[in-house]
Amino acid sequence: MLRFRALPLLVSVLVAGAVGVPGAQAGERASGDARAASAALKAKASAPARFRAGEVVVRDRKGSRVVRVRNVARAVRTLSKRPGVLSVTPNYIARSTGWIPPDPGRSREIGGWQKLQWNFLPATGVNAPDAWEHLAQLGRPGGKGVVVAVLDTGVAYANRGRYRRSPDFSKHRFVGGWDFVDDDRYPNDDNGHGTHVASTIAEGTGNSIGLTGLAYGVKIMPVKVLDREGEGDSEQIAAGIRFAAKRGAHVINLSFEFPSEITRSQIPNILDAIRYARRRGTLVVGASGNAAAAAVAYPARSSDVLSVGATTQHGCQADYSNEGADLDIVAPGGGVDAALQGDPNCQATRSGMDIFQMTFRSRSPRHFTMPSGYIGTSMAAPHVSATAALVIASGILGPKPSPAAVERRLKLTARDLGPPGRDPHYGWGLLDAARATDPAIPVQ
Repeated sequence: MLRFRALPLLVSVLVAGAVGVPGAQAGERASGDARAASAALKAKASAPARFRAGEVVVRDRKGSRVVRVRNVARAVRTLSKRPGVLSVTPNYIARSTGWIPPDPGRSREIGGWQKLQWNFLPATGVNAPDAWEHLAQLGRPGGKGVVVAVLDTGVAYANRGRYRRSPDFSKHRFVGGWDFVDDDRYPNDDNGHGTHVASTIAEGTGNSIGLTGLAYGVKIMPVKVLDREGEGDSEQIAAGIRFAAKRGAHVINLSFEFPSEITRSQIPNILDAIRYARRRGTLVVGASGNAAAAAVAYPARSSDVLSVGATTQHGCQADYSNEGADLDIVAPGGGVDAALQGDPNCQATRSGMDIFQMTFRSRSPRHFTMPSGYIGTSMAAPHVSATAALVIASGILGPKPSPAAVERRLKLTARDLGPPGRDPHYGWGLLDAARATDPAIPVQ
């Protein structure tokens, strides 16, 4: 008899960016070798596709499930012939889209958040200060009333056992989530990546602690689909997407990628779950990937996902960022400029600052800091998720805007980079949170 059980999709993530207040770690450049970080990102993202040994994902009209088998290739051929079976694939493994150093290697300095969070400033950032002002004037400070699900390695959301809540998160900042790695209701982070991503979205702001979050008034739904190594399997990810959509998340953030060689036919369970979320009115945002490839990686490549590439401190495409016709928009991810001839913002191999947020260090979920070394499209994606939450909260698009309407607003208010109009390097351009939330800019 074949035995079924749900399993997690293996992915790796890279966190990026936080805005600080007095007491934040300050500096003009991130410490460490940014070129080495970019090289590590591209090597990791270009590695061959892997799948769970002895497992296949079987999909029929009732849904999808993991089946234990002795021979994966033979099982794919045999089970595909059974009546009612829609697809049979290996349980492919995705990986996160960033590079996380083992140690921050920084001394603490008293300083303003502006010295670290270039990504939230005007110029080459997303212009958070004006967006914050818009939402305050509209009576929805920080995106109050919106729920953003962070599907990742978990979040430092509560004090439980060896885990501690991040000191820059209020205990009231969260709604109930789930851990699909250990199959329980405690999605504590034991990696640090998910906390970094969640902090870019909703870290406390104006409280004189650490850094700030772009949508500091939203509620975060922590959904753990990646283990302490930053990996998770496709069935767990699909389950996490359905969980978040069913429980009312307005936005779902996916800061992970599959290898570029993975096609839509190999992860139908995830694509089914994304379509389910879309039908329920949930916007899904995904990282384009870090392989410097000419095509966006899945799941961001799905037409039902708003795909996000990365830019550097100089407003150039990051040298690791995947591009292509399926790229929708770009946001700050940090790192090294790509070699784009004719682009005045780009100087090949020039390094810029990383993305800073508060998270724990060295996988010790009790000790929090603002480490350097976080770059990648994983870091870029939460900027877009946060801005989408601000747009929804603003009411500019009505009380219950569709995912398509929110996407359109973000694309049409982006700052054009590269060749005029949409292009494969930058999509519709650089995310502009201030323009997206400005009620004076007509809705198109």
